[in-house]
Amino acid sequence: MALAIVVVTWNARDAAARCLAALAAAPPAEPHEIVVVDNASTDGLPAMVRERFPAARLVETGANLGFAAGVNRGIRETTGQLILLLNPDTVAPPGAVDALVHRLRARPDVAAIGPRIVDPGGRPEWSWGHDLTPLAEARRRLLEAAAERGVPGARARLRRLTSAEREVDWVTGACLLVRRADAERAGGLDQGYFLYCEDADLCRALRARGRRVLFSPVATVVHHRGRSAEVSAGRARAAWQASRLRYYGRHAPQWLPLLRLWLRARRGA
Repeated sequence: MALAIVVVTWNARDAAARCLAALAAAPPAEPHEIVVVDNASTDGLPAMVRERFPAARLVETGANLGFAAGVNRGIRETTGQLILLLNPDTVAPPGAVDALVHRLRARPDVAAIGPRIVDPGGRPEWSWGHDLTPLAEARRRLLEAAAERGVPGARARLRRLTSAEREVDWVTGACLLVRRADAERAGGLDQGYFLYCEDADLCRALRARGRRVLFSPVATVVHHRGRSAEVSAGRARAAWQASRLRYYGRHAPQWLPLLRLWLRARRGA
């Protein structure tokens, strides 16, 4: 099998149904397998997959292991030379997956590639970035917030940033195509991250081995941003903070004091 599509789910039945229906309606031309790794959903998701998408293989973990551990389980359960990580709250339009595959194969120096990602209204998300620092994250959040509010020039700048192919430090795990050999050499995703930052950490590990990460608008994927709704607000916030502390502690400890101050300020706000 050339391509393995790994979808990690937790209480995202409707979103997962939409994601899988899009793949079933316009399957990639590339020989592929689809594996749904379910982290003990209680909303009927496993039954939905078995009933509506029998061609997809369902792997039930029996517990909510988190995103990174779910992805690693999916990688172990598959054999594809290429692995596509796809959030259940995304929809890949016809041809998008094949376009990503073809672009990655055209660049032997690239380990992972991410597409242009837009919301259901067609507005682009900033789905790539430079190494995480508090300043880089603040600039990104400010631009995204300004674009969301319709500040003049912000949306145009975001469109420009997501309209040109470029080598980057990371691409989002919402839709990330990686070569199996590279992922395995990097040790897979770090399971110390329950949610968030695991994509940036993986891309950093790939680059540390001399490989490259590419953002390419050769394909566009729609992101319905359901993942945050699948986790309680408090748990999502705690996971976000824990992941930032882990990432900075591992890769940029000089920023930890500033990060801790900022997180305390957010908690007090």
